[in-house]
Amino acid sequence: MARARLVVQGRVQGVNFRYHTRVKALALGLTGTVRNCSDGSVEAVFQGDRRAVEKAIAWCRRGPRSARVRDLQVAWEEPEQPLAGFEILR
Repeated sequence: MARARLVVQGRVQGVNFRYHTRVKALALGLTGTVRNCSDGSVEAVFQGDRRAVEKAIAWCRRGPRSARVRDLQVAWEEPEQPLAGFEILR
C-alpha cells in the first residue's frame, strides 16, 4: 500500500484535469481525492498499490490533452485507513 500527494502546476484548471484524474485513478483501482487550489494548481492524493500510484503520477505529468503541465511535485506519505472511492473536492 502506498500514498502520494501531488501538486500539479501549469494550465491545469479549466481543462477537466480533476475529472480525468478521477477516471484514471478509478481505472487503476486507487482511492483518494483531487481538488483545485486557489493558486491555480491541482492537488491530488492517490492511495493503493504502489505500481498503480506510480502510473497515476506518470499520467499526471501529462494530464488530459488540453492541459499543459509545467511542474509536478510528489510527496510520499504514510498510507491512511482505506479511503472510500476517489472524490473530486470543491
